[in-house]
Amino acid sequence: MSKLALLGGEPVFTEKTPQELFKWPIITQEDLDAVTYVTVNNRFSGTEITTEFEKEFAKWQGRKHAVAFTNGTMSLAAAMFAVGLSEGDEIICPTKTYWASIAQAAYFGAKAVFCNIDDEMVMDPVDLERRITPRTKAIMVVHYMAYPCDMDAIMDIANRHNLYVIEDVSHAHGSLYKGKKCGNFGHIAAMSMMSQKLFAAGELGILVTDDTRLYERAMAYGHYERNNDNLIHESEELRDYFHMPLGAVKGRVNQLCAALARVQLKYFDERCAEVNRAMNYFFDGVEGLPGIKPRRVDGSDGSSMGGFYVPKLMYKPQELEGLSAARFAAAVQAEFNGAANCSSGANFNLHKHKYFTAFDPLHSTAPRTDVDAADATLDSAEDLYCVSVPWFKHLDKEWIDLYICAYKKVVENYQDLLPGDEKRQEGQWYGSSYDKDYTKKNA
Repeated sequence: MSKLALLGGEPVFTEKTPQELFKWPIITQEDLDAVTYVTVNNRFSGTEITTEFEKEFAKWQGRKHAVAFTNGTMSLAAAMFAVGLSEGDEIICPTKTYWASIAQAAYFGAKAVFCNIDDEMVMDPVDLERRITPRTKAIMVVHYMAYPCDMDAIMDIANRHNLYVIEDVSHAHGSLYKGKKCGNFGHIAAMSMMSQKLFAAGELGILVTDDTRLYERAMAYGHYERNNDNLIHESEELRDYFHMPLGAVKGRVNQLCAALARVQLKYFDERCAEVNRAMNYFFDGVEGLPGIKPRRVDGSDGSSMGGFYVPKLMYKPQELEGLSAARFAAAVQAEFNGAANCSSGANFNLHKHKYFTAFDPLHSTAPRTDVDAADATLDSAEDLYCVSVPWFKHLDKEWIDLYICAYKKVVENYQDLLPGDEKRQEGQWYGSSYDKDYTKKNA
C-alpha cells in the first residue's frame, strides 16, 4: 500500500464511511416535534419561542442578556450598532476571517483596519496594538475555526486604549479560554448558528452581553416590535424611536429555527464532548508527523477547542522539501477515495479584497485608502498554510484509524509527490487560487 493513490496506487479507503460518523446536526423526534408545533400552529413569525431560547442560551453562555437575529451577520451588525460604530471610526479585525466578521462596518461609515494573525491563524495581539489610532472605536475578535484568541492580552490592550471589544464566536460555540466560554470576555459577542456550524439551528444568529444598554441598543437595531417601553431601562435615547427598527432591518427569527435551537441546546454539551473526543483521538494519531501539526490547544490552562469547527492541520512545507499544501491535500483526497474531502487553505485574506479598499456604499467624501493590499506587514497571514481534516462527530476508532493511516501514508511517501508539484501554496476556500488570481486582476 506504499504507492500513493494519486499516482495510481491502491487507496486506503475501499469502503464507504458510515454516514453517522459525519452527520450533523443530530436530529431526533424531539426536534421534529418542536418544528412541527411551529408549523401546525403558524408560529413562524411569533416571538414567544425565540424569547425562551434567548433566556436559555444566555444562561448556558453565562451572560446576562441574549437577543436572537435572523443570522450571524445581522447579529454582528447589531453589535456594531450597539457600541455606536459610526462615520470616521475604525474597527480592527484579523485579516484571516469570513467577510461577515467585518464587512458591515462600511454601512456605518466606519473603516476596517486589518491586523495580522499568529501561527494558529488567530488575532496577533502585538500587531493589533500597533494598528490602534485615535479613530479606533472597537476591536473585532474572531475565535477562528474554534481556536480561542489570547483574550488576556486583547482585553488588556482594549482597556488601556478605552476600546470596545466585540467577539465573533461563530466558529467557537463551547470553546474555552482558560476555563471560560469564548464570548464571555468582550463587551458584547455575536455568533452564527446556520446549518453548517457546530451549533446548527437552520439559519439563526444570536448576540450576548452583560451590558443592559448594549443589549437594548442591539434589540432596537432590528426588532421593531420589541423596541418598546417593556424593554427600555437604561437607554433613554431610544424612547423617541419606539416601534421602529433603528437599523431599518427586520431581525425577527423564523421560529422554526428558534424551536430547533432550543432542543439542540439541551444536548449540545454532551454532543460537543463526543466530537471533542473523536477529534482529539484523530489528532493524537497524527501528532509528530513531519509537515503537519494538529491545530488545537493543549488544554493545560483550561482552554479547549469546543467542537473543533472546521478542523485543520497546520502545514509545514519546509519539513517536506517544499511540497505544496495543495499537492499534499490532493494526495490525501485520493486516499480517501470519496470517503471524505481534504483541501488546502482557509478563507482568503480580507485585506486583499477591493471591497475594503474601494467600495463606498455611503458615497462618503472620506477616502477609503487605509487598507493596503500590498501591506508587507501582513505577510505572515500569507505564509501560513493548512490542510483540512474530516470533522468527526463520533468516536469510532476503527474508522478514524483509517483516516489517520491516509495522512501517514502521504507523509511517508511525500517525495513521490515532488515531481510535477506546481507549488500552489495559496489554495483557498471559494476558489483554489483566489488570492493569486484576484491580486493579479486588481494590482
